[in-house]
Amino acid sequence: GEGLCSSFRLLLYHCILNIYRFFFFLPFSRPQKVCLCPFLPLHPLHISTHLYIIQHPAEENKVLRTVPLLAACLPQDKCKVKIGRRFSEERDPELSTVCRKSDTLILYPGAEAANLEEFILDSPIYPSTIIIIDGTWSQAKDIFYKNSLFRLPKQVQLKTSISSQYVIRTQPTNRCLSTLECAAAALSILEKNNYIQETLLRPLQALCSFQLQHGAQIRLSKEHLLKNGLYPKPMPKNKRKLRKMELLMDSVKI
Repeated sequence: GEGLCSSFRLLLYHCILNIYRFFFFLPFSRPQKVCLCPFLPLHPLHISTHLYIIQHPAEENKVLRTVPLLAACLPQDKCKVKIGRRFSEERDPELSTVCRKSDTLILYPGAEAANLEEFILDSPIYPSTIIIIDGTWSQAKDIFYKNSLFRLPKQVQLKTSISSQYVIRTQPTNRCLSTLECAAAALSILEKNNYIQETLLRPLQALCSFQLQHGAQIRLSKEHLLKNGLYPKPMPKNKRKLRKMELLMDSVKI
């Protein structure tokens, strides 16, 4: 561990090791510190793609978030985190410039989104930048649709049937992925390097493993719980929320 926690770790992501240690509260015992350094790459991954994470403010203070792990694996000049709900040219000229570039993509699923793997095969301009929104699905939807800047880049999505490995946090559907998992898949495709995905997933797998060893429970998706009659809460009376639940049971994207 000490070799991994030396100069690179001190420089990267504002002393990420001091910030991103996890405390597991065991019955009748003191909190136990767990460091994820052994599961991070020794050096930042070499990538040419620029990654912008648009993070909802509510995510910033959550303990079990994945963006710090992602940032700890990538060069600082290749991974930038922008925190906020509303963005404009006046508030963030840099982001505005990025969104207006023809080689910028935004990863957000929808009817108008192109499959990322297929898009890069046909695109005359190879993407140099990808934007990913970090937050719950409702938070991400709010950010995407209420910021006109984010509808300027080409909208893409991942075509995947894999389930999330982020099993300590409830996902809406069986196909929903965490921000780190989305970034890992997208960068792996853009860089044409599967090692990137494997490396980025390693600390997430370790985080979930540590949590499960110390009392956390595997969180099944809302879709799975609803379809199998296991949802622990009463169905909502609000028509809009009820409709969302019905769509989940029918495996419809919301």
